[in-house]
Amino acid sequence: VEETEESRKYWADRFYEAMYDFKFVPGGRILSGAGTGADVTFFNCFVIPSPEDSYDGIFANIHEMGQIMRRGGGVGIDLSTLRPKGEYVAGTNGYSSGPVAFAEIYSQTTLITSQGGSRRGALMLMLRDDHPDIFEFVRVKQDLSKITGANLSVKISDRFMEAVKNDGDWELKWGGKVYRKIKARELWDAIVEAAWRSAEPGLWFYERANKQSNSWYFEELISTNPCGEQGLGAYGVCNLGSINLSKFVKGYGKKATVDWDGLAATVESAVRFLDNVIDVTPYHVPQNEKAQKEIRRIGLGTMGLADMLIKLGIRYGS
Repeated sequence: VEETEESRKYWADRFYEAMYDFKFVPGGRILSGAGTGADVTFFNCFVIPSPEDSYDGIFANIHEMGQIMRRGGGVGIDLSTLRPKGEYVAGTNGYSSGPVAFAEIYSQTTLITSQGGSRRGALMLMLRDDHPDIFEFVRVKQDLSKITGANLSVKISDRFMEAVKNDGDWELKWGGKVYRKIKARELWDAIVEAAWRSAEPGLWFYERANKQSNSWYFEELISTNPCGEQGLGAYGVCNLGSINLSKFVKGYGKKATVDWDGLAATVESAVRFLDNVIDVTPYHVPQNEKAQKEIRRIGLGTMGLADMLIKLGIRYGS
């Protein structure tokens, strides 16, 4: 439907009303980029395809990551496509350094890339639970000097969790070749210990995420963005915003009420606002534009829950 000047003014007024007094808070990239004239993205979250298992493929992937980061976006990547450490590389008559070694290059690139001119980049690196180098990946951050520019998470399958539950065997494999057979609990214990020692890696239950995703029928979610809010497919993006729940409570304690109508109206305005962002943000990678304009994914969340409960006189956890 073609917009008129009248309809544009109507929505502009609604957007102002939603953002006035912080009832709706757009995501950080929107707040820092929109209206500045800078050639930066208004999206927080990006996922790009896994790198091709070659020298050129890896550095093309890093270049694409850097292009997104320098415009303000955080990136998630699954490195499971890279052959294990020590694997023969016929083209150079050498041996692979493995995904953990290349993760350091991704990390250093992130550290030196200014994200939208205002902060360093943000990166999530993932590895599947059956990759032969998974133990090295799980334990690497116990050395506090390693991979300091990225968050790490293991992609956890349903089959792996069943093997853990049943104390079953687990094959570490790549490219159709089984490198090692272990007890699944050996890897699970290594993950738990590493998380205790160094607060990483995180876990992403990617098979469950795909089964429960409302986009399951047309895309595969391959990684999350750096902070893990959103599982995305290849070249997927998400633009963020939050509804501040505390702003919809009138009064305090037993006499407090929730302005449900105001909340509903603000949610409607926020959804329209974020959908508009899809059309006005600059795009720097053509595949991102194609993915987002076909899916039109938004991420509208909530904030201020604790303050809302305080105003309502409800103890958190009751």
